[in-house]
Amino acid sequence: MNNSLKKPPIPITSNLRQRYVTVPDVIRKANGIEIYGKRIRSLIFTTDLAIVMNNNADGIIAVYPFTPQISINNAIIDISSSPVFSGVGGGVTSGERSISIALQAELHGAYGVVLNSPATNELINAMNDVLDLPIVITVVSEYENVRSRIEAGARIVNVSGGKGTASIVKKIRAKFPDLPIIATGGPNEKSILETIEAGANAITFTPPPTGDLFSDIMEHYRTKIEEEHNN
Repeated sequence: MNNSLKKPPIPITSNLRQRYVTVPDVIRKANGIEIYGKRIRSLIFTTDLAIVMNNNADGIIAVYPFTPQISINNAIIDISSSPVFSGVGGGVTSGERSISIALQAELHGAYGVVLNSPATNELINAMNDVLDLPIVITVVSEYENVRSRIEAGARIVNVSGGKGTASIVKKIRAKFPDLPIIATGGPNEKSILETIEAGANAITFTPPPTGDLFSDIMEHYRTKIEEEHNN
C-alpha cells in the first residue's frame, strides 16, 4: 500500500495568510451532512466579515440577533469561500418578509436558510413551497415537536440547547435515525465529542471575538519590541 495514503494532509500557507481561526480538530469525528455534494462537519457561527474570510470551517452559519437584512446576508455570501447558511428570521421577522429574505438568500448563493425557534409550522410550509434550498429549523428545548417541523418541510434541525444540547440531540436521534442534525458544540473538546456521540452530524463553533484575536497580535508585537530593545 502507498504509505502516502496514511499520512496527514500537507499544509500550504502563504506569507500573508498564516493566521486564521481554526475549529477544534475533534469536530472531524462527526460524519457530516452532504449538501449539493459538499460534506459539512463544521460550521463557524459568525457574521464578522474578517472571520468569515479567515477560517478553516466547512461552512458559515450566519444568524444574528437583529432582523435579517438582505445586504448583510449578501455580503457574507459574497466573501465566504465556503457554504453559507443564512438566518432569515422566524421570530419577530416572519411571514412574507421572512420568505422574501429567504428567497433572496437562495438566489444569491446560500446553501441553506436558518429559521429561529419561534417560527411557525405554517411559515416553514409556506417557505418550503417557494425555496429549493434546505430549511434549517432551530430547536432549543427537548419539549419541541420536532416531528411537526419535519412534516412542515424542515430538512435539517439546528440544536441550540445550552448545557442540554447533547441530551436534546440524543433524544432527537433516537426518534429520527436519518435526520440531519447540526448542534452547538459547547465550550471545549469534551463537550463537542459528547454532542457528536449523541448523534450530531455537524457542529457549530463560536470563534473568539475579533478584539481578543487582535489583542494576541498586539501582545506579540509588544513582546518583540521589548526583546529588541533589551538586546
